[in-house]
Amino acid sequence: MNQTRTFLTFALLAVAYLLWMAWDKDYSPKPVPAPVASASSAAVPSADNGGNLPAASSSTGAAAVPANGGSATEAKAQLITITTDVLRLTVDTRGGSVVRSELLHYPSVPVTKKDPSPAPVRLLDEQPEHFFVAQSGLASAQGNGAPVAPTHLSVFDSAQTAYQLAEGQNELKVDLTWQDAAGLKVTKSYTLKRGSYDVSMQQKIDNGASVAWQGNAYEQLQRAGQVNNRTWLQNYTDPAAHSFFGAGWYSPQDKFETLTFTDFQKKPLARSITGGWAAMLQHYFVVAWIPPAQEANGYSTSVVNPDTAQPYYLIRTVGPSLNVAPGQSATAVSRLYLGPKLQGTLDAIAPGLELSTNYGWLTVISQPLHWLLSQLHAISGNWGVAIILLVLLLKAALWKLTAAQFRSGARMRKLQPRVTALKERYGDDKMKMQQAMMELYKKEKVNPMAGCLPILVTFPVFLGLYRVLMESVELRQAPFFGWIHDLSAPDPLFVLPAIYVLVMLATQWLTPTTGMDPAQAKMMKVMPILFAVLFAFFPSGLVLYWVINGATSLAQQWFITRQVDRADHKAKTA
Repeated sequence: MNQTRTFLTFALLAVAYLLWMAWDKDYSPKPVPAPVASASSAAVPSADNGGNLPAASSSTGAAAVPANGGSATEAKAQLITITTDVLRLTVDTRGGSVVRSELLHYPSVPVTKKDPSPAPVRLLDEQPEHFFVAQSGLASAQGNGAPVAPTHLSVFDSAQTAYQLAEGQNELKVDLTWQDAAGLKVTKSYTLKRGSYDVSMQQKIDNGASVAWQGNAYEQLQRAGQVNNRTWLQNYTDPAAHSFFGAGWYSPQDKFETLTFTDFQKKPLARSITGGWAAMLQHYFVVAWIPPAQEANGYSTSVVNPDTAQPYYLIRTVGPSLNVAPGQSATAVSRLYLGPKLQGTLDAIAPGLELSTNYGWLTVISQPLHWLLSQLHAISGNWGVAIILLVLLLKAALWKLTAAQFRSGARMRKLQPRVTALKERYGDDKMKMQQAMMELYKKEKVNPMAGCLPILVTFPVFLGLYRVLMESVELRQAPFFGWIHDLSAPDPLFVLPAIYVLVMLATQWLTPTTGMDPAQAKMMKVMPILFAVLFAFFPSGLVLYWVINGATSLAQQWFITRQVDRADHKAKTA
């Protein structure tokens, strides 16, 4: 197999992979409205966006009943703001739910001279079209006059409407309180630390009533589905369109699992997990509830308001049973991570959280590539330079393998006149033709399969790096030099795709088409145009990788070809 076939093989594989991704995005089944919930499991009214509340249990089950916790006096809910150096959270006193989160170090669009201070990325959002909230509460056992603790629908009190981490302060704690007439008091506290996207949440239950309180603490994430009204081209060019969007969870036994919104009703989650977490995933960012590692929690998923035009998708964890006697207190704790999928740091927050950067089946390739790129970035200080260094390292590692490919290709080109003569001699007798060619290759010590081996390595690396560039938040809006301000976005001036077309033309010039099948020769002429179109919409970091890879391959091919020519010349003149 010569260099021409290598190019053709790569092109076909690349086109097939990208077409499959686009087809899967456009034509995979979309969420459909579910049957109307029965009276025994009806959701709360859509205005509350509350979802079914878990029933208190001595186990960690999460059966749903339409029960609301209530306070003795329902005050009007209000929004409070909590600001640190990296986060700005908006908490609704109804339930103490986090209804908005802004990541202050992550602008929603690249910084430019026209827009030097763009709005930060908003992850959680209470607006209906982007509805995404983090809720928590207490599910109370019913009967026997037992007090009822607040759920995520009950209204809490707050001493202030705004809290901010002060200069020199490393920790900020915000308390929300709720109390009923019987004497049951609950304090929900959020603790935020400087430089951290990991928020601690605790619910302290002080039982001043005359009857014991029993129940479970729970946490849940609830969000609207994604409506795709874009064209095929818009989906193809938008990196977020190729990223996983849905729920995910982790358990030490089964590791990382995901559930698309399409499958929420087909494959609902209902499992007890110890040492795990539950999350909603999207491009570059993740929100996850992380229960205490030593506790067994009930994990479940459901669809809220399934019979409406805008259903909401919910993933919940329910903690172990709590029993608080009169005059006693108990505390349920959890953590909420809402931030970027920063590789190398997430596993320190919770085991397996790093897997939320969902590389899919390419994880085994993409994770090492990301690690290597990170090390090269630490040396160079520029992600584009790190990509160039990665190519040079890979080329050095594969030098002998690709040298054998180019050497075999150079020798096969010299055999083309003899191969043409064999075709003329044997005509349509393909069996004899193949036998004669194999004898010729054996006699001249040429391996026709030498060109296949390098592509078996380089193509998976290409796909792995594609996923790294598409999924790694570290490369989001990362500049290179000059006109390239975002390596995860296409080249705005199409300079890199044009350079790669020139590299392909030079490679074709160095690869004569003598003896090539006419159909194959025509395909080779179309190849530069095909790659120009494909790479025009690829992330510029990926095109940079392929430009450097193609240029170094071209230089190596030229060097090896000259070596073979000189060796043949010496042999003839000796």
